[in-house]
Amino acid sequence: MPQPLVSVIMPMHNSERFVGEAIESVLNQTYCNWELLVIDDDSNDNSVEIVRKYAAHDSRIRLLFNDNHVDMPSAPRNMGIEYANGQFIAFLDSDDIWLKDKLKQQLPLFEDNCTAVAYSDYEKIDEKGNRSARVVTAPLHADYRSLLRGNIIGNLTGMFDVGKIGKNYFLNIHHEDYAFWLSALKNGYVACSTGTITALYREHNNSISSHKLRNIVWQWNIYRNVEHISVLRSLRYFVSYAIKGIAKSLI
Repeated sequence: MPQPLVSVIMPMHNSERFVGEAIESVLNQTYCNWELLVIDDDSNDNSVEIVRKYAAHDSRIRLLFNDNHVDMPSAPRNMGIEYANGQFIAFLDSDDIWLKDKLKQQLPLFEDNCTAVAYSDYEKIDEKGNRSARVVTAPLHADYRSLLRGNIIGNLTGMFDVGKIGKNYFLNIHHEDYAFWLSALKNGYVACSTGTITALYREHNNSISSHKLRNIVWQWNIYRNVEHISVLRSLRYFVSYAIKGIAKSLI
């Protein structure tokens, strides 16, 4: 049987220090039927030239340019989804890294009729790429209701089946990845994890995840204005989200 095509979406903004390593991690995948769409989001460093060199040697790599720069990853990700040709779409930011069996381990999870999203555990690394066994472990299964209690899908590990849910797009809001995965599961599909570490998440000193107060506002906005959940139910979900968030930040 022919292997299905996986489209890998990689937004990029001033990532000359890391984008080569991110691309190499896709090139090193043991599953080879993929295309990599790197979407430049108004970079003014040497990022574009680095990607062009890789694209010149491998036709699976495509460089696109987002002219609608809004300083958020939603626009370049959506552009990548629009141009993607694959049955499956996965995400990798230009400063993160996949381990070599990421795609190979995740694709078998889609063989049943219910699974529309695959994800995995991931390990945190510092800005220089040093590993220290700080692993974020996710539950093996999730549905829409369980995901409301907190996002357990690390976006760098997430992949979805276009054949089941169509081309899902990101909202132009903060915590857009969380709203995205909620939308993917809203009509009854489920998400499954490999139960393995398949990616390395690079933490920066100025990481957006460190702004706790703003995260609270963004999360509340998703509950109330995106998912239209009542105040009481939102409070219940928010307590669970906060506990999960604190536990994740301590890793």
